[in-house]
Amino acid sequence: MGDESCLIRSTRTTLTADQNRRHPFTNNIIEVPLPEKWKGFNRDRYDESTNPDEHMDAYTTHMSLYTSDDAVLCRVFPTSLKGATLSWFTKLSPNSIDSFATLVAKFETQFATSRPHHLTSIALVGIRQEKGESLRTFVDRFSKVAMSIRNLSPDVAMHHMLTALRPGPFADNLCMQPVDILDELRKRAAKYMQLEELREFRNQARAEAGGERKEE
Repeated sequence: MGDESCLIRSTRTTLTADQNRRHPFTNNIIEVPLPEKWKGFNRDRYDESTNPDEHMDAYTTHMSLYTSDDAVLCRVFPTSLKGATLSWFTKLSPNSIDSFATLVAKFETQFATSRPHHLTSIALVGIRQEKGESLRTFVDRFSKVAMSIRNLSPDVAMHHMLTALRPGPFADNLCMQPVDILDELRKRAAKYMQLEELREFRNQARAEAGGERKEE
């Protein structure tokens, strides 16, 4: 009976040790304590059915509210997984994760097939400002496609916009003063949208005033 009790205690000890090692982190990560009053990741957990890039963006954005510690980002990450993805994580080799960058690379490689088809800059080739289309309508249409293209270069965006724009003040301005930042391109477009809409408003006001004089 005594030997049996010792065996049970030994088995439990072994199981506990094995469970404690069911993680892929190196000691420099697993030994870092979590922040005080930490409640865990409280957003939707990833199950491979959605875009892994969006999950990683959501995770890092949420975690940045609490910490930027590399080890903490690693330790908390498995709490953002469920189902097959969590199973994948628990099967990673011990000591295979020594940084958050390594974890991100393994995660993105494993679930790359879950990414939707991404647009490329080729999608901008067919966009053209139609005759009579306002600058605001065109820029909104162009921007929706451009924002769907990951890592779109400002130079490529401006090239396609210049190609797509009808001749006018905004196109002339971009030719004379190119931009190398997408935010600057949007700001300048907004300025010329306002000018175009103000000019349209004045023309409409003049036309209405002319019609009233004719009626008199």
